[in-house]
Amino acid sequence: MPHAALPYAGFQAFILCGPGLSLNTFTSNPKEFPKALIPIANRPMVWYPLDWCYRMGVTDITLITPAESAAPLETALAQNPHLTGLPAPRPEVLAPKSLTQTTGTGEIFRLPEIQKAITSDFVVLPCDLICELDGAALLQSWMILEGGLGGATGGIVDGMAVNPSSGGEKSGRRGGLGVWYPTKGLEGVSTKGEETDFIATTPLPPSAVPPPEGSLRPDVEKLVLSIPTSTMKDITEEQKSFPVRHGLLKRHGRIKMKTSHRDAHIYFFPYWIKEMMKKNETFDSVAEDVLGWWAKAGWQDGLADKLGLRDVLEDGHATPDAEDMMMASSMNFGEEEVDLASMSSTSVRRKSASTSMQNLDAFASRVPESARLEAETALTVPPILAYVQPAQSETQPQSLIRRVDTSALLLAISLRLAKLPSINEASSTGASPSAFAHQAKVAHPDMIEKQSRVTETDSLVAENVTIQSRVNIKECVIGVGCTIGSGSRLTRCLLMEGAVVGENVTLTGCILGRRCKVEGSGSKDDDKTRLTDCEVQGGFVVEWGTEAKNEKFMVFEGLSDDEGGMDMGTDEDDAGFDDA
Repeated sequence: MPHAALPYAGFQAFILCGPGLSLNTFTSNPKEFPKALIPIANRPMVWYPLDWCYRMGVTDITLITPAESAAPLETALAQNPHLTGLPAPRPEVLAPKSLTQTTGTGEIFRLPEIQKAITSDFVVLPCDLICELDGAALLQSWMILEGGLGGATGGIVDGMAVNPSSGGEKSGRRGGLGVWYPTKGLEGVSTKGEETDFIATTPLPPSAVPPPEGSLRPDVEKLVLSIPTSTMKDITEEQKSFPVRHGLLKRHGRIKMKTSHRDAHIYFFPYWIKEMMKKNETFDSVAEDVLGWWAKAGWQDGLADKLGLRDVLEDGHATPDAEDMMMASSMNFGEEEVDLASMSSTSVRRKSASTSMQNLDAFASRVPESARLEAETALTVPPILAYVQPAQSETQPQSLIRRVDTSALLLAISLRLAKLPSINEASSTGASPSAFAHQAKVAHPDMIEKQSRVTETDSLVAENVTIQSRVNIKECVIGVGCTIGSGSRLTRCLLMEGAVVGENVTLTGCILGRRCKVEGSGSKDDDKTRLTDCEVQGGFVVEWGTEAKNEKFMVFEGLSDDEGGMDMGTDEDDAGFDDA
């Protein structure tokens, strides 16, 4: 895969890797098989955010996981061919002892090990992210709008403190950037049951220079409100309306509200945000608490101080200088004549530094007392920006951005990626292959016996797969080492590593876990094995003659999604570890 030639020095990435309760059919034993290793289109789930970071040019990557899942992750990084094929350096696995499956993401970033690991501006990602959108374009948008064109600066680089005024705002404090995507309209991806978020944004000031074609700038706005849609519905039902604070309307005249988008949990954070998370011990979730309160602090009077942002942003109540007071008093002091020529850069060159300072001091002394007090007490909170991906249209195809946190999405996204032309096909036509393309759609065609049919345009068949005679496979993803018995028919299925399908089995819309077995029978037997929209746990044996629809075949059911836990894929329990 192509990757950025030059990494962004000092910029970090943290990928949250939890086992995932909403995929509990396949993650009931996180000590052996955590969520991050579930295959999506025959690649480990965590491969996708890792590849995204490397292509963005970020190589300082840390995987955060509970201690019980550290060993399988380390083993996969050392042995799985997809993960070992990624560029160097290899990601670091960080597994704090106090991190459990139910630890909230807000609490995670208060852990001493995580606080110590954050040494610069950073991006936070979930392990279940699939993103075709160019990460470098997002990072550059954040750098231009919030990083002051100086790149990711601030914090500690190579053990030395970086001058916070070397980029971004005058005070060195930059804002953040999150990503939201529409849950409707993406071809081949079902949105049934997918969570959404309620967000409110306000437009940024128009750019003096029109952004270049293909820029993300037109779709970047300022986030002013962000809560799960389920929470918004509860408030609306309880109060018979959705209240909007007067302070929000007073500060922002134009507000866009959206209910069909979802938080991708991609966050470009400035270095100072770790202090905000450390100070606020009640923050349980990054998605709901950190972003939600940060967005409100930009317009709700007094909230920034309650969150302790004055100490974080002003480094101990720093007194504003003359320039700050000039800006604060501009509305009240506009009628008095000001000698701008004496304060221009050309004049400064002709005069001594002391004379220039006298001009500033003289101006500051004429500032009204009310404006002076306002300047001394006002706290400007750097904004949290939102890239809101536009909906798909005939002229603008939608790049794939999805959280793969349910079985339905696991199957839908795997089948969507299976339709991508392979690298071999793209080379023969001179086209550029997708970043997610495989070398070939069928790794070993010679392993398919005669009279069997596999539709290569919409299927993926991995290495060492045995497909016996008279098999019909359509729109499926078959993992490494699987065996398909004679006379079987598979449609829209996902088979993980080592799964075995017996003779004359019919599977439709099913997901089979690692090394499970679906027993078959002879073609003349009266009983048949037919499964539709079913999930089979790894190692489980489905007996011959079973006919089922919408069932889970597993030994250990575990907790349900409603019982909380470490599930990056559910917004109902936003405190879960995987909810970045």
